[in-house]
Amino acid sequence: MTLFYLLLIAAIVLVIVGATTEGMLYLLSAGVLLLIADVLYLSVRSVLHRQRPAH
Repeated sequence: MTLFYLLLIAAIVLVIVGATTEGMLYLLSAGVLLLIADVLYLSVRSVLHRQRPAH
């Protein structure tokens, strides 16, 4: 879960810096892609966690 929070913070920082700084559109794009990857990571992790059989 620490990796999720770390990626989330990095994505938010990249989006803020990319949106506020002129000429840094690539940072905004990288932040959005990182945010999408972070959401996908969380969804895959939650699906795999639900599928484990209870012993």
